[in-house]
Amino acid sequence: MTVAATDQGAPGEPGAMDEKQRVLAEVFGFPEFRPGQTEIIDILLDGRNALAVMPTGAGKSLCFQVPALVLGGLTIVVSPLVALMQDQVAALQLAGVRAETINSNKDRAENVEIWRRVAAGEVAILYLSPERLMTARMLEAISRLPVRLLAVDEAHCISQWGPAFRPEYADLSRLRELFPNIPMVALTATADAITRRDIAERLFDGEAEIFVQGFDRPNIRLGVAFKVDWKRQMLAFLDRHRGESGVVYCLSRKKTEETAAYLADNGIHALPYHAGMEKWQRDGNQDRFMAEDAVVMVATIAFGMGIDKPDVRFVLHTDLPGSMEAYYQEFGRAGRDGAPAEAMMLYGLGDIRMRRMFIEDEKGSDDRRRQEHKRLDALLAYCEAPQCRRQTLLAYFGEGDESLPSCGHCDLCLDAPAPIDGTHLARRALDAIRETGQRFGAAHVVDVLLGAKNEKVRKFGHDRLDSHGAGKPQVKAEWHSILRQLVAGGYLQLDLEGYGGLAISPRGQAVLRGEETFHYRPDAAPQYAKPPKGAGKSNTRAAIREAEPEAELSARDLELLSALKSLRSELSRARGVPAYVVFNDRSLTDMARRRPTSEEEFATVHGVGQAKLEKFAAAFLALIAENNM
Repeated sequence: MTVAATDQGAPGEPGAMDEKQRVLAEVFGFPEFRPGQTEIIDILLDGRNALAVMPTGAGKSLCFQVPALVLGGLTIVVSPLVALMQDQVAALQLAGVRAETINSNKDRAENVEIWRRVAAGEVAILYLSPERLMTARMLEAISRLPVRLLAVDEAHCISQWGPAFRPEYADLSRLRELFPNIPMVALTATADAITRRDIAERLFDGEAEIFVQGFDRPNIRLGVAFKVDWKRQMLAFLDRHRGESGVVYCLSRKKTEETAAYLADNGIHALPYHAGMEKWQRDGNQDRFMAEDAVVMVATIAFGMGIDKPDVRFVLHTDLPGSMEAYYQEFGRAGRDGAPAEAMMLYGLGDIRMRRMFIEDEKGSDDRRRQEHKRLDALLAYCEAPQCRRQTLLAYFGEGDESLPSCGHCDLCLDAPAPIDGTHLARRALDAIRETGQRFGAAHVVDVLLGAKNEKVRKFGHDRLDSHGAGKPQVKAEWHSILRQLVAGGYLQLDLEGYGGLAISPRGQAVLRGEETFHYRPDAAPQYAKPPKGAGKSNTRAAIREAEPEAELSARDLELLSALKSLRSELSRARGVPAYVVFNDRSLTDMARRRPTSEEEFATVHGVGQAKLEKFAAAFLALIAENNM
């Protein structure tokens, strides 16, 4: 079956509005739209522009796919990654939609044949990279076609303030001039207020409806831990997620390779991914991650954008990300299916210095560097938040509300020591830093505070300072924690050009003058054992959208679910597509619970549209019937 445009009414008329419901049900197999989708679709059907900021897993793609099929003609979708384009096209084709992509992974003959079908009106949705779309030849050719809609996916890439700014995207600002009467939609999961304004100005010249659905991902448990023994902490975290798929982010390519090998040596099915690998190896590892269960991808930030694997159960950062936006985007790979997932970050003082250096070394204006430092400050405030991490995160994105209760689901809500007044300890640390000349790192300052008499302390005469030994009876680990929190809180500054020396900021000077206080949170002991049974349950579970936990199935249903997953894997391998493109886990869970016995019943399963009914009903019904015997 192929899906063609219908003549059910011009854009903005009631017929077109009703047609979107038919497309949703018959093509995509969904009974109703998710929150926020209808408003965006109606704006586009009315011929207006929209910028949609929606959390990962909220169904952004349907916001342009449904109107594309209602409007008819050709929809152009701009997407940043070949893998993302190919996966979305494969999913649409299985749903019976005439979708294609022209990209560098295809040979010239194949691209030419696809373009012939586009020019003949045989393609409804065409995916292109910005580099390919914005060539003079392509723009001239497209201008002769009946383009009805333009969609820019991962739209934060167009903004200089976005976490993944790509200069190639900047040229898309010409689309408004080239296609003045065509509605356009820009979509992203990651855009703070500054980035949203920048996208709207660059892409729409300010003329667009802006929809911000919300940034809360209540199904993801949030946690942060200070690095003590990061490899041991990582293994303990992964031990809680045995048999599950997840992502471990590392800052460098070398660390990525070494971490993947270390995990493999410890019995974990881990694969590396970074931009320095050969393309065939990188693509092969990504394909395995997408197609197989219980694979851990160890990666740099080169991995992630557009990864649409719904059953990623965890994301672990072994190093500090670059900003709150980047962190939100990266941990957002987890829990796209709405089921419970976990995001954990490990960070240390060295990470802060490294990130500051990256910002200073980055090409760009002073204004941009100042903004990036502010963004990093916000992430550090999240790391050292005195209470509920979810409240801190949502406040950053403009959704904070002090009247809302704590989430009861993050590490701070579940098991965090209360902040204590450490003003007197801060003064001791600041005095030591001042007396040593504000040029030494944390390790030396702690040695001075604890009265060490090693060679370096004696060499500089720091054993004769008033602050020498003034830090007792606190222990070394506590002082390192206090110094880290003084840096994160802006009381201390790091020397980025030297060797990470600590200097007192104006806020720190205010503490010394008695004009400001300092509260800190003692670091919890590293958790190397599994958490107690029931840990992590909270009032946010009720807000987990569309989660269909397998735990609700009977033992007999779970046996069928396992068989359904095996059949899905066979079918996906035969078609060369990720397993979720055939059916996602929610569809299989629905099948296992309801056990349809006819095509009519199978058609009512979540995610079964007309095309998938025709392609897959026989195979799945036969397996279900066999299991029912």
